[in-house]
Amino acid sequence: MIIMTKTYTPELTPEVLDRLEDYAAVFRDDFSHKKQALWSGVYLQGLLHDGERKSIEPLSGRVQLPHGLNSRDPEQALQQFINQSPWDDQALASRYRRHMAETFASPEGIFVFDDTSFLKQGKHSAGVQRQYCGALGKKANCQVAPSVHYVSPTGHYPLAMRLFLPERWVEDKKRLDEAGVPLAFRQAKAKGSIALELLDTVRGEGLPGWLAFADAGYGVSEEFRTGLAARGLKYIVGVTDEMVVFTEEPKWEVPGPDERPAGAGGRPRTRPRLAEGAARPVSLKVLAAQTRLRKVTWREGTKGKLSGHFAWLRIWPGGGWARGACAGDEPIWLLIERQADGKLRYAFSNLPPGTTRLRAVRLWKSRWPVEQGYQQMKEELGLDQFEGRSWRGFHHHVCLVMLAYGFLALEQLRAKRDPAKPGKKGIPSRRSPSQRSVAPCSGC
Repeated sequence: MIIMTKTYTPELTPEVLDRLEDYAAVFRDDFSHKKQALWSGVYLQGLLHDGERKSIEPLSGRVQLPHGLNSRDPEQALQQFINQSPWDDQALASRYRRHMAETFASPEGIFVFDDTSFLKQGKHSAGVQRQYCGALGKKANCQVAPSVHYVSPTGHYPLAMRLFLPERWVEDKKRLDEAGVPLAFRQAKAKGSIALELLDTVRGEGLPGWLAFADAGYGVSEEFRTGLAARGLKYIVGVTDEMVVFTEEPKWEVPGPDERPAGAGGRPRTRPRLAEGAARPVSLKVLAAQTRLRKVTWREGTKGKLSGHFAWLRIWPGGGWARGACAGDEPIWLLIERQADGKLRYAFSNLPPGTTRLRAVRLWKSRWPVEQGYQQMKEELGLDQFEGRSWRGFHHHVCLVMLAYGFLALEQLRAKRDPAKPGKKGIPSRRSPSQRSVAPCSGC
């Protein structure tokens, strides 16, 4: 059972800063020399401090340099540390995940995939292009990074993130060189393929989990859904209302060895075709109009019961039916949700045949902490406020934002296990923007 938890930010009391220093020391060996490790702690401190902007210039004015680190120009030193210093963000991220797994890893773990978009001006920042921007819900000049987040019964935290490179970038060696994109990442890859690679990385480190969530940007891809299933995961992934499904098992005719198209002397038929008289597939939009949605209460919230209207149907995928592409596909589940504003959302799932509607809805709704988590990373930790252009700088910044969030997740768990009143034992907390009545940012 997933525990629903709000995001949390402690006040940076001396006790909390001491724990932050100990936390940063865990990653010391992933830097080539002591000063790099010290600057990483300074950057973490800057990300966690109060302040409207978390870009390097204002951040550098709020931090206190630790003993043994002297600099006449902290801003310049931090710029060099983030943008030019050759420390390995992949190795650091791996150690971070192992460290977090010691506290949060669970067989009940859930992997949540999403796109994170970063508005940009100009055309020189790695991967920037006019493309769909989830933060705005429309096309804009931005960077997009597939990401994966982990939800366990005791907390949640980000696992990995990587920039998506549009085809125009992959085809332009000069731009790639100027942005410092490593050779290993210069291939054209769909976002779903990047997401599966991130998943393979984190699971290859031993992180357990059984279920995956993704929005429609990933769920509409049969290749992505198949990839999750092939990795032994159950999934609930968003899809769009244009997708078509069969509401009863389709009957297929397999062509004979010499059968040819009617009135033609072409090649023999090789693909199955829908049998005469068999029901044709329908779009999800049409199916929803014909389907009764029932009220489901999935949990008790702080303001009362949380409920909505849902349908949970057994269907057969119909993508590519006219050319027999879905012949032989096994049945899966379709979840239909009517939101408070009347809009409908759809999801496909390969949960077992006996799964109840209540179970499916509770699982579907357990992804909401991640939506708040990304909101907190942007609003409080400056995830989208990196002002550099390079691939290295972007991923250095993202890696340290993940570390900062990991520290908050550990502090939140510590506060739960130590029910001291605010103001005692150094664990006072302040209400963060994402703890107020803020709608989840599904496009973040």
